[in-house]
Amino acid sequence: MMAWAWPVGIPYAAALVEVTELLAHPDHYDHQVVTVSGRVSSFQLATNRDGHPAFGFLLQDTAGTVKVVGLGKADVREGDYVVVEGIFSRLRQAGRAIVYNEIKATSVQSMARMNPDLVG
Repeated sequence: MMAWAWPVGIPYAAALVEVTELLAHPDHYDHQVVTVSGRVSSFQLATNRDGHPAFGFLLQDTAGTVKVVGLGKADVREGDYVVVEGIFSRLRQAGRAIVYNEIKATSVQSMARMNPDLVG
């Protein structure tokens, strides 16, 4: 049996939530800090209105998908398994469009690049 230690850089305050839990109870998590894990798909780099780097991707777990956006650069690639911490929004107005179930990431860490000494 493998023991799992809490990864460096991930605050204890936000317990890991499954994507399916976010999708099942979006009102409960709306505007709350959440920590989720899953696989990166549809990764895109972008530039925000102020000319700063930004990124977006879909985070998939076994039964659900949530959109993740953030400022800066994310050191992840398509297919990586990651842990994301950020503010969950049930819905957000983006111009004329409404974006549902999105996490504005404050931290994205690839599980492959976490300290191997923490897992053992």
